[in-house]
Parts: sequence; structure tokens; C-alpha cells
Amino acid sequence: MANIKSAKKRIKVIETKTARNKAIKSRVKTEVKKVLAAVESGDKAAAKDQLLVATSTIDKAKTKGVYHKKTAARKISRLTKAVNNA
Repeated sequence: MANIKSAKKRIKVIETKTARNKAIKSRVKTEVKKVLAAVESGDKAAAKDQLLVATSTIDKAKTKGVYHKKTAARKISRLTKAVNNA
């Protein structure tokens, strides 16, 4: 356990940021699953609608620093490819 006051504060700050990042990543995973489920069911219109939501969520995660910009681009690209091939 940290003894220095600044180190104790850093631990609290890191816990807060970790919780925020986990929530954002969880949201992204949920949206991706919804897109893939729509693709699996063969409902192209629903898949396109879900793709817009998922893309927006991934972009927000990128903006907040949860994902690197290339990671976000890769995720969006793979989802778009899956929807287009459906």
C-alpha cells in the first residue's frame, strides 16, 4: 500500500479511470454483438441500423482515449465488411 499522499491519490484516480474505461469497452462490445446478431439473422436493414450505432460508440471510445485510433478503425472496418457481405 502506498504511504505517500500523492501516490494514494493516484491510486484513487486510476480506479476511477479504470471503471470508466471498462464501462465504455463493455458498451462497445454490446453494440458489436448486436450488429453481428443482426448479420447472423440475415436482417440487412437492422444490421445497417446497428452498424451506425456501433460506429458512433466506437468513435466516442476513440475520442475518449479508450481505444487507439487504428484499433477503432479496424473494428469499424471489420463490422462494415461483415454487414456488406451479409
